[in-house]
Amino acid sequence: MTTAIRPNRLRAGIFLAPFHPVDEDPTLAIRRDIDLIEHLDRIGFDEAWIGEHHSAGYEIIASPELMIAAIAERTQRIRLGTGVISLPYHHPLMVANRIVQLDHMTRGRAMFGIGPGLLPSDAEMLGVPVSKQRDRMAESLDVILRLIAGETVTEKTEWYTLKEARCQLLPYTRPRPEFAVASTFTPSGGKLAGRYAAGMLCVAASQQAGYDVLGTNWQIACDIARENGRTMDRSVLRLVAPMHIAESREQALREVKYGLNKWLAYFTAINPTASGDDLAAKDPAEAMVESGRAVVGTPDDAIAMLERLEKQSGGFGCILMLAHNWANFDATKRSYELFARHVLPHFNGSNIARAASLNWVRDNGKELMGKAMSAAAETVQKHFAEVAARQKN
Repeated sequence: MTTAIRPNRLRAGIFLAPFHPVDEDPTLAIRRDIDLIEHLDRIGFDEAWIGEHHSAGYEIIASPELMIAAIAERTQRIRLGTGVISLPYHHPLMVANRIVQLDHMTRGRAMFGIGPGLLPSDAEMLGVPVSKQRDRMAESLDVILRLIAGETVTEKTEWYTLKEARCQLLPYTRPRPEFAVASTFTPSGGKLAGRYAAGMLCVAASQQAGYDVLGTNWQIACDIARENGRTMDRSVLRLVAPMHIAESREQALREVKYGLNKWLAYFTAINPTASGDDLAAKDPAEAMVESGRAVVGTPDDAIAMLERLEKQSGGFGCILMLAHNWANFDATKRSYELFARHVLPHFNGSNIARAASLNWVRDNGKELMGKAMSAAAETVQKHFAEVAARQKN
């Protein structure tokens, strides 16, 4: 059991790709994504990161910036991130201008996750060589940060040209909005995070290959940052893991029958090596739980996974639950509520003082009650004495 308050409060959020089966109305699906983040804002979640994809039919948000603009007008406090902007698909000046505009529109609630682009089918349609995506991401990030810092940039590469380019607005957030680099299995994300003082989005933290390198990739970021005269703060390390929580494991397993198989079938289609074993299992949900890849169970099961991730990574600042639509919408919202009610307080020490106060009252109950009863008796005696005195007069 966690018995001490963390130096930094563990934050919670979601990573919304999103995942929507091709047998349901896409307009309603996008609206439900907005409704979900409004719900998370009400129950105290800290962050929501929204993806960018252009193919395969499931992950149907093409512009996370548009979603952030809409959701920001419907929420009060939750921070909203691009999860992620695929930098090789965009001219860097356009990205810089959109980032600065969103920073102003949200009054600093927007965050910017960046990556090379996940689906090779997206890159294929755009004529972007898959082998060059990571290099182009690094080129683009470098110039975007220079533009946001107010520099005038003239630069020509094999895929973009800038001629005395500059942002006409400086950021609302000074010196700049928060940036985070997607990290999976390779060290490229950690290198960029360390070089540019950005956070890390470990999008495969619970998958075995991603889990194995959590500590390594963070150390790479720390080493690169040190070479550049900076230190990394673990509060900007975010880990993504799929979870569905209910009051019992049996209930959780029943609820994910709603959509888990469709989700696994999609993953097998876009990456045949990613989840074929889970899909082929007699009970895919139990197979994912046994492998440690996911939580389908109770708040205690979620606590166990987070403690495992904390030990493996050395500590992190935010857990991002993968938004997956394994269960229906009502059960999904209840899952997030259970996480907020029972999992976060465990790590943040939210109830330490409450429990201590309750235990103190229990331990001293007889003495305290005795004093209360004595005080009541004295009050009664005083009353009758006053009555008697008035009657004599």
